[in-house]
Amino acid sequence: MSLNDLVSRNVRRFRAERNLTLGELARRASLSKQTLSKIEQGGGNPTVGTLEAIGEALGLSYRGLLTEWGTKTLVSRAMDAAWVRTLVGEERNLDRIYGSGYVRTQVVTVEQTQRVRLVTAQTLGTLHQLYVIEGRLEAGPENEMLVLSMGDFARFPGDVDHGYRSLGGRAMFHLTTTTPEVPQFTASK
Repeated sequence: MSLNDLVSRNVRRFRAERNLTLGELARRASLSKQTLSKIEQGGGNPTVGTLEAIGEALGLSYRGLLTEWGTKTLVSRAMDAAWVRTLVGEERNLDRIYGSGYVRTQVVTVEQTQRVRLVTAQTLGTLHQLYVIEGRLEAGPENEMLVLSMGDFARFPGDVDHGYRSLGGRAMFHLTTTTPEVPQFTASK
């Protein structure tokens, strides 16, 4: 995903959460409606100044427009992985998210069970990044569970109910959880 796509999605999301029309946000940001429309469609090439103006009009910093606030699930299969030789050795880029927040990283093991062990939704904007070290497991959002094998990578939202289950014996995975420090808003009623 390009940065323009990320900015586009975030501007639309935050504008909708604040119940602002395109025209009202453009006015508050001192931009033309056409310019803002292009940005929301993923076009144009907004400057840092433009992003600052939009962010300020939405009540957040421009960095908030460059932050991944929860996305659809992303899966990178081991068999499709691209490894790159570097000075250190070989590296596989798993994912990149923008912004800052609280990050927790851990290694988790789960045993085979009949049912998925569900975890309730966490803070709005939370992301999980999971890399399977050994075994096979089912993991992800409750309504979009993924079957993952050794070497597979997945990113999925943690701000919805989600769970984990081994599909045979023990499974081990590396889990990184990112919780944004910038407060999220919901649409007012």
